[in-house]
Amino acid sequence: MSSVRSALSGFVPKAYTALREGYGLRDLRADAIAGLTVAIVALPLAMALAIASGATPEKGLHTAIIAGFLISALGGSRVQIGGPTAAFIPVVFVVIEKFGYGGLILCTLLAGLMLIAAGLLKLGTLMKYMPQPVITGFTAGIAVSIFSSQIKDALGLRMGQVPAEFFARWQAYAEHLSSAQSAAIVLTALGLGTILILRRWRPQWPGFLIAPVLCTLACTGFALPTDTIGSRFGALPSSLPDFQIPHIPLERTRELLPSAFTIAFLAGVESLLSAVVADGMTGGRHRSNMELVAQGVANSASALFGGLPATGAIARTATNVRAGARTPMAGMLHAGFLLLFMLLLAPLMRYVPLAGLAAILLVVAWNISEVEAFRHTLSAPKGDRLVLLLTFFLTVFFDLTLAIEVGVVVAAFVFMFRMADAVQIQAGHDAEDDESNTDPSQRARLSKGAEAFRISGPLFFGAANRLDDLLDQFRVPPKVFILRMRLVPVIDASGVHALRALMERCQRRGIVLIVSGLQPQPRRVLGQMHLQPREGTLHIVPDYDCAIALAGELIAGTATADQPS
Repeated sequence: MSSVRSALSGFVPKAYTALREGYGLRDLRADAIAGLTVAIVALPLAMALAIASGATPEKGLHTAIIAGFLISALGGSRVQIGGPTAAFIPVVFVVIEKFGYGGLILCTLLAGLMLIAAGLLKLGTLMKYMPQPVITGFTAGIAVSIFSSQIKDALGLRMGQVPAEFFARWQAYAEHLSSAQSAAIVLTALGLGTILILRRWRPQWPGFLIAPVLCTLACTGFALPTDTIGSRFGALPSSLPDFQIPHIPLERTRELLPSAFTIAFLAGVESLLSAVVADGMTGGRHRSNMELVAQGVANSASALFGGLPATGAIARTATNVRAGARTPMAGMLHAGFLLLFMLLLAPLMRYVPLAGLAAILLVVAWNISEVEAFRHTLSAPKGDRLVLLLTFFLTVFFDLTLAIEVGVVVAAFVFMFRMADAVQIQAGHDAEDDESNTDPSQRARLSKGAEAFRISGPLFFGAANRLDDLLDQFRVPPKVFILRMRLVPVIDASGVHALRALMERCQRRGIVLIVSGLQPQPRRVLGQMHLQPREGTLHIVPDYDCAIALAGELIAGTATADQPS
């Protein structure tokens, strides 16, 4: 029973834990202030993110309300704020362009199921092993993609649908540059200037809300000829959508799986990174697997209500913490305030100029670009620089899914190369670092006709081939070959296969193989894979002293069948 309770402890929502600890009026007041503060920030941001993704602005609001509430109610972090984020813009834009909104619904639904499965399988802890150059590379690439997607609205270009491909997009911009509107440029500059000035002089003020409000007042007051939410999308609905399942192209599921995986990957990584940031700010500790389950439920619900993909938002979570949030109730109240804003302010949102929202996303692109982290990683070893630049350029110029896949694979190969290079196989006659350092004359004790080599480091698939040419180093094959493995902490199937191949080569040449000093994990794996001692072929002994003694007896022909192994 205790083991079951321990296993389930990682799947308890933090909201339940907070309420069980006691929740009073003071906590409610603090969470309400924090929720209102975050809602003010999230209101224009949710619409801007939806528009940049190729959807309508109300879908961003619906996502922030529905998914934001569920992420806080079910999540494994006390102060996590969920909703649409900038990381999804490139992949969502491409999915909608290629497969329509029904394709995005299916992608988001599949991603939600993947996240639920990942959480239940306790894969949340594996996210921390994601190579940092991959994360930095695709984050910087996403920032460039977001920046390039906002040029049309920032300059007020008179053009049709913006192409998804990077080069085609900038070619289209160049062709329509002459149609740029001075009014849009002025409003973009006003929005950027407002945000940057407030960030410098009044950082506690909600610049992301004040900037579009000023742009709206300027656009309306001076009757500036530029696109607004109303002119492009019409009036915003002032209610949540009904629960319904739109037409979903199930026949194209296989084509959509890579994009669904990308959405799930981004949602998982960004939510857990956000939770880690929140832990650092609050001193708490999130439940990673419960967080993934909550993200999966939230994305599934968002899809069924016609929303967009959602995840934990680092900037909004940090705002929540700075505003004094104490429990997940702040995130749930943030969703409630957003719903109230949508019900009351929907008729006014149609006057917001798109240039003002573009200014917000230009700042967001700069925020997530992680220029300092990118520059810092460029000073890393060559392999890390390769992974960083490869992931970055693939994200910008090709496809985010491909960038993640290639980045992770190349990072794995770089790691394998480094680990294989760290494994040392050398003559093992010296006493330094031996199992028994007490006898400095071990080489003299090694009988004529016996040779010894020592392996240092994990014997895994990247280094297993190092055993292939060991016997080729001897002009006259020894009668006994000692392989010292005390410094081998881990062995995998490839390592066992290489060891078996070495044993068979020794057997064909009439050489007896002795393995000494096996640690617990290699000993267990060898037993599981049925690589057992064989009289006259393979002996396994506890340490090098035993190996020297056994080698002498084998060469002298006095070894007995009951020799310890």
